[in-house]
Amino acid sequence: MYSPKKIRNIAIIAHIDHGKTTMLDSLLRQSNVFRDNQVVAERIMDSFDQEKERGITIFAKHTSVHFEDYKINIIDTPGHADFSGEVERILGMVNCVLLLVDAQDGPMPQTRFVLSKSLKMGLKPIVVLNKIDRPHATPDEVLDATFDLFNELGATDAQLDFRYCYASGLSGFATHQLDDPRTDMRPLFELIVNAVEPPQGSLEAPFLMQAATISYDDYVGRQACGRILDGCVKKGQIVVHCDAKGNQNRCAITRIEGYLGLEKVEMEEAGVGDIVCLSGIPEVTIGDTLCDPKNIVRLPPIKLDEPTVSVDITVNSSPFVGRSGKHVTMNKIRDRLERERRANISLRIEDNSGDQDKITVAGRGELHLSVLIETMRREGYEFSVSKPRVIIKEIDGVKNEPIERVHIEVPEEFSGNIIEELSRRKGEMQHLNTDEHHITRLEFLIPTRGLMGYRNDFLTVTRGLGILTSVFEEFAPWRGTITGRTKGVLISICPGKTNGYACFNLQDRGVLFTGPGDDVYEGMIVGENSRDNDLIVNVIKGKQLTNVRASGSDENIILIPPRRFTLEQAIDYIQDDELIEVTPDAIRMRKRFLTENERKRK
Repeated sequence: MYSPKKIRNIAIIAHIDHGKTTMLDSLLRQSNVFRDNQVVAERIMDSFDQEKERGITIFAKHTSVHFEDYKINIIDTPGHADFSGEVERILGMVNCVLLLVDAQDGPMPQTRFVLSKSLKMGLKPIVVLNKIDRPHATPDEVLDATFDLFNELGATDAQLDFRYCYASGLSGFATHQLDDPRTDMRPLFELIVNAVEPPQGSLEAPFLMQAATISYDDYVGRQACGRILDGCVKKGQIVVHCDAKGNQNRCAITRIEGYLGLEKVEMEEAGVGDIVCLSGIPEVTIGDTLCDPKNIVRLPPIKLDEPTVSVDITVNSSPFVGRSGKHVTMNKIRDRLERERRANISLRIEDNSGDQDKITVAGRGELHLSVLIETMRREGYEFSVSKPRVIIKEIDGVKNEPIERVHIEVPEEFSGNIIEELSRRKGEMQHLNTDEHHITRLEFLIPTRGLMGYRNDFLTVTRGLGILTSVFEEFAPWRGTITGRTKGVLISICPGKTNGYACFNLQDRGVLFTGPGDDVYEGMIVGENSRDNDLIVNVIKGKQLTNVRASGSDENIILIPPRRFTLEQAIDYIQDDELIEVTPDAIRMRKRFLTENERKRK
């Protein structure tokens, strides 16, 4: 067991894609936690398959490394605003944060969000100017911009006097000054040891810990993860669990797990400053206090920001139900979401007592919800998903809706279109700047409703050259009606396989979502109409064959490739009277059929 003076607890925070996980790769590789012959992949900490595919961190992950005679506990945090619930919880477990800022891009919206959270908690960040070996990096300018951001967010004098270093996570070096030799990460390790305060608390004091995150294990049930604030804990020790309502239960610790490199290691005992997972407390949840029976203490609860967007999940009622999914009944879907509720506290999962046919899932944004939906899909579940709705709050009798701060970077020639469209969606422009490279940076405050369905249009309008990121700002009074999708859809009139000849004839009517040979059914959305009304079409109609052949009578069919939707794009695209059919091998959209309960109510 390490002395608290030899422990350092840090979290790595940054905007998405500023290099947190790559930086952690270099720290792990250079701390000798791997065998010489061990095969180590890139982005080691991104263990979840969707993290590897999307190239983002979704869940906060713990690790620890040894530097000389010090133990450094490191937490890798998500960079996307939708997973900010993970960031909020783990900041209470650490004594310092490494704020990574891209030496070319500078501070971005999520940088502002995570930094403001850490400053409010009284943490004194260490700034790491990452990617200084990029061709257009301007680390000195970015350092000035970061200082301005600290000042703007109300940092104290002590926080403004932050320590900093220059680094490249990909190349595996850190330096105190720009002209220092670029050899390894040792300068960053030294900075962590010297600048981060050791955890407060005494090994002789009674045991005290607060659950900051919750994990779930099929064998030992719920596990409370957090930093030990006082005393030490041993396997088999009796502790008191105090929940948010003040209820107290005595529990025996059945397992203590810590972290070393990528591995979870079982421990016989742990002390002040250690970040551990404790098993044996079945009803524990985030913010609950675990303490010694002789000294019962209840710590202030951890406040989580509320969800802003919700969807309804129902059984798949399409004619293709059961073709590829193993779990298709409401009971199976409900059990799976119940398991998710136990482990993922940032999602709010409500079983509607008035309607047994649907379950409402609320989260921070469309990406947050789509990660859960994609996970269930890969596990063999089949179900339908409604259009996302924003969560409305009544404050002093006034209807309030979530507002997001949107940061956009686009080539200058596209900025006019974007300003016009976001203004139509009730957005308010806060900032506009065009640099010498003719890149325009825009900042808007816009209702979450106005952002739904816009990302697809944004990529089309900017020809894929634009960057759009958003972060939740506040709940503000309702901004009024926002017009949704301006074009209607093409709906299949009958079941069958699509035909190349029919697709060719329909190309003039709009954009098709299906190609020749795809299975369709009546009511399925097969394309987007070029006008604002829905159009029923026949995509399986073949060409009438005759015995007459002539050189000019047979057309040469040239088909435009169909537009294929990802899950997030489909969630963005659909309207209130449409559903997404999610199965292990397909994502389809269709017009909504009324359920039995809805028919009765009508």
